[in-house]
Amino acid sequence: RKGNFSSCSFLLWFLPSFSFSMSLDISCGVLFPPRLPEPPKICPVRTAEHTITPLNNTDHFLVSAFMDQRVKGFDLRIISIFKTNSAKPLYCLFCCAGQLSNTTPTNILQHAENFGFLFVTADIMCQIPQNCNATHVTLQTKPERVKALDQLWLPIRNQKTTGNEEKKLQFNFTVCISNLFGGINNVSASHHTLHSVDRVVIYNTSCGPELDLLFQSYSRTGFLEIVPWPIDLFLSPSWGWLYSLSGGDVHYFGQLATLNECVYRSMDRSRYVLLNDIDEIIMPYQHNNLTSLMNTLQQQHPKVGVFLIENHVFPKTVFEPSKRFHLPKWDEVPGFNILEHIYREDPDRTKYHPYKLIVQPRLVEQVSVHDVLKAFGTTYIVPPDVCRIIHVRGSLRGKLDAKELNEDTRLWDFHEKLIPNVDKALERAGLLRSEPAL
Repeated sequence: RKGNFSSCSFLLWFLPSFSFSMSLDISCGVLFPPRLPEPPKICPVRTAEHTITPLNNTDHFLVSAFMDQRVKGFDLRIISIFKTNSAKPLYCLFCCAGQLSNTTPTNILQHAENFGFLFVTADIMCQIPQNCNATHVTLQTKPERVKALDQLWLPIRNQKTTGNEEKKLQFNFTVCISNLFGGINNVSASHHTLHSVDRVVIYNTSCGPELDLLFQSYSRTGFLEIVPWPIDLFLSPSWGWLYSLSGGDVHYFGQLATLNECVYRSMDRSRYVLLNDIDEIIMPYQHNNLTSLMNTLQQQHPKVGVFLIENHVFPKTVFEPSKRFHLPKWDEVPGFNILEHIYREDPDRTKYHPYKLIVQPRLVEQVSVHDVLKAFGTTYIVPPDVCRIIHVRGSLRGKLDAKELNEDTRLWDFHEKLIPNVDKALERAGLLRSEPAL
């Protein structure tokens, strides 16, 4: 009787002298053929350990690989830093559950905006072979497979999962900060705890000691993800945005590559991604937080995937005269107290005026610093009375006094939350001096 336990026992009882030199599966009276041994794993032998990986036999660098089936004919996108005058055919080689695939040809998409530099951001598009459960990928310059031992393999992120895409998103809002270099030590990053931001991702080449302490403290809470970005070990990065002005190999320490990498890193985790700098706040002016703002904007503009937010400068040399929020306990902390700067410049609209971005990552393909280069949705410029960037920095319009500027105290509406958040973060990092005893 198939499936009866007693029949299983009966069969075993009458096989005492059977030679078990080969593996048998015995299940409820059915004798199965021996299981074949699992094939030996031959890849990946060496997985890339750093964010920037030189590609063998080329002048190119690989950053990270992501599943991406939004472009017809391709399954995979590799973010890379590409030498424009050194283009040659490339081939993808996949690790399929430990086994090597055949190679597949690539399509190399150099980003249109490169500001004149020799090294640019590029997407290398690949198709995964059929019946390949791809876990890692590498690139080679010849279609013939090479030894797995000779390759550095990139893990493939954003693997396909089943279920409702919206339900699996871990965060509502992720802020992408790129790049920190030159030992920057402005400890004014605690404002990112405002307005429903769930996570901050920072690409760090170098920063000052106090800022590093703050970062380590935030990392331990899970709020901050620090991505090491040692671009200066491989190239001579530019300190400026335009090659003709500043020279170097690559724009602003590879800023365009990190912005795109962060969008894809966040694609399966975050509903929205904010692309702005460490000294900028995307500030709603008609809503109390980003969630309320984006719910309204998305309802009004359901096809929009890119929201452009206008940049407004608050000169750091002009202070609020009453010193209401001058806090002596912050005097020894590097950086500046953003609450003391409430005077805003009018943008010079006769010149190019930059924006920063809030994007739905699943609706964008390639991003730049102030715009999106390729998208699947439409773009909307958010009116500044709805939302604008508060950017405390040097003036763009020369030396203006308070009478020539616009008073803007919007940030003060959040001081009851902001000040304790900053105090807590500074205390946790050991950067806040104790209050003198009365």
